[in-house]
Amino acid sequence: MSEEQETKLEKVYTAAGQLQAHVIKGKLESEGIPVLLQYESQIFGLTVDGMGEVRIMVPGPLAERAREVIAGSEP
Repeated sequence: MSEEQETKLEKVYTAAGQLQAHVIKGKLESEGIPVLLQYESQIFGLTVDGMGEVRIMVPGPLAERAREVIAGSEP
């Protein structure tokens, strides 16, 4: 596998705002999964028609594990 393929990021979740995104990021990082947050825009912590959404990005090889961790932490 080339270095580029190893470091390619994959979206595993779209959070409704920064607070939710940082909670998920903390959970994933506590499991040893590095996380990058991608923001569309920041509007007072609200999501309006997709604005304010935060994409949770992780390295491709860890994406399935990240989804399992997220699914296990949802109420």
